[in-house]
Amino acid sequence: MADMPHILVVDDDVRLRELLQQFLSEQGFFVSTARDAASAREMLSFFAVDGMVLDVMMPGESGMQLAQSLGRTAPPTLMLTAMGEAADRVAGLEAGVSDYLVKPFEPKELVLRLRNILARERSGVAADIHFGDFRFELSSQKLFRDHEPVYLTSSEALCLKVLADYAGQPVARERLAELTNNGAGKGNERSVDVQINRLRKKIEPVPGRPVYIQTVRGAGYVLHPARGDG
Repeated sequence: MADMPHILVVDDDVRLRELLQQFLSEQGFFVSTARDAASAREMLSFFAVDGMVLDVMMPGESGMQLAQSLGRTAPPTLMLTAMGEAADRVAGLEAGVSDYLVKPFEPKELVLRLRNILARERSGVAADIHFGDFRFELSSQKLFRDHEPVYLTSSEALCLKVLADYAGQPVARERLAELTNNGAGKGNERSVDVQINRLRKKIEPVPGRPVYIQTVRGAGYVLHPARGDG
């Protein structure tokens, strides 16, 4: 068990809590569960965990409030949310949440994101994606060019974050539309195209001949990262 990451699942939905415990256990995690923020805080006072899967909407103290109160003492946290506003995600990231996953979600995607945040924590490497002169901070969803900030709208930042989460792998337009629609349903693929075009105008040397955000015929869009020195 020493090699098994210890994960705390915090969710008031007993069915989802049990399903996540079973699935994560099958994927090689040691899993504890808590039904609310108070129970989670009590458990965290007794033992350390490697990561936490935290639901936003819970009766009483919300997941967001728990994350904010834990601050820097919180373990790497993947927050589950059905909220529709990008501002809520920004607030969570500012509170120290490592990543977001919108309900409903594929269990395999949850495992992928959870492994990614645990790997970043173990490596001690900042959650940055580098491409050309640009650096994108996954944690804050901020873009920099040679240390100078590049303005992104909340929609552009969310679109770039999804591409960065899957850096080097094509993301289907339909999937990208779903992940950037703030949990409000299927999403509009045409809106995704608009965000991609806007990002290319800010990032690409020649937007009509993209180098970093490329279109893969029949597969979607892909962000090609480069290893940064930082």
